[in-house]
Amino acid sequence: MLPSGLQALGIRTLRHVPDRLLSVGLPGRLRFDPWSVPTPEPRTDAPVRVFVGPVNFAGQGWQWARALERNLPGVSAVSMAYSATSGYGFPIDIEVPASVYLLSGSWQRRHRAAVSSRFTHVILEAGRHLFGQAYDERVLDEIRDLQAAGVGVAMLTHGSDMRSPVRHIAAHPDSPYREWSLSPVLEAEAERNRALLDEARVPIFASTPGMLADVPEAVWLPVVVDVERWAGGPTPLERARPVVVHLPSKAVVKGSDLIEPSVRELHDEGLIEYRRVEGVPSAEVPGIFRDADIVLDQFRLGDYGVAACEAMASGRVVVGNVDASVREVVRTTYGRDLPIVESSASEVAGVIRAIVADPGRFRGVASDGAAFAREVHDGRASARASASFLGVDA
Repeated sequence: MLPSGLQALGIRTLRHVPDRLLSVGLPGRLRFDPWSVPTPEPRTDAPVRVFVGPVNFAGQGWQWARALERNLPGVSAVSMAYSATSGYGFPIDIEVPASVYLLSGSWQRRHRAAVSSRFTHVILEAGRHLFGQAYDERVLDEIRDLQAAGVGVAMLTHGSDMRSPVRHIAAHPDSPYREWSLSPVLEAEAERNRALLDEARVPIFASTPGMLADVPEAVWLPVVVDVERWAGGPTPLERARPVVVHLPSKAVVKGSDLIEPSVRELHDEGLIEYRRVEGVPSAEVPGIFRDADIVLDQFRLGDYGVAACEAMASGRVVVGNVDASVREVVRTTYGRDLPIVESSASEVAGVIRAIVADPGRFRGVASDGAAFAREVHDGRASARASASFLGVDA
């Protein structure tokens, strides 16, 4: 593999090669037809037209776009992601092949012109280039060009793009950044995006309340789940041996190594049936959660995100490590407690034993979780959080 500097130089060089030559000269898996990628088209009758991109992590760009359209009058929204970020089959309005995003000058110019002329607002995810790094510009240059065209711009942090590993290690004894090889890279990314925000001086949204520790000026934009898609499973904790599911997207972040020895002991003892699930398409996850009684979320970040919301919407008992400050943000914002059963990694076996010993009480927690997901994470709250930036009434 080439050093990153040479890779960047190669991409910059290739970007100036006409598309018709690139399409012939690139290896087969990288060949592209930029004209097969549509430019974004909002509804022309909508006075507020929102573009969300370019990463769609956990399908959230698409979910936020749909939430704005469902819940705010006169709003049309389009989501876009380049294919290197879109994995697991999450829905997206426009998926751009990574080779097109990085290399196609014609697509970059058409996309730039379409976003600048057809949209009134842009929500820029994770500090990434909307226009495929066209002309070797900085993200700040893209923001300034959009503003010059009369487009309102806000940034949105998903988490690791602005979470400081250094700060997190100081605040969390089980922080994944203590041992994660990517921590220096992520610290540099967080610093870069902090500098971008400071210079751009645009509104900032955060997808989880835990990110307010790093970006206190952000507005919490709750993640969105399709609660109807996740609902409908059997009542939890009615079988003699409850099923406990752990579905780590990144094991080092979720704390899988910290909890599994004690959880597997409970499995071997016969108290629970433990299932660790990884690498499955998003379409299969609702069935996996509905067949569980307890879902173990994460035990290292002190926050909660999409997976926890999906598990709550499924009516499961969700267990995880959530900071007191995050719980207070939820309580202050929505007037209710976060129905995730608290546990550190070291306490998880005892917490599971307590749940199994008192199924009636924890069925109530599961029911509260389903109601919480519907109230806070079905898109209505996210639309209200966006309304001021969009200049509309929630």
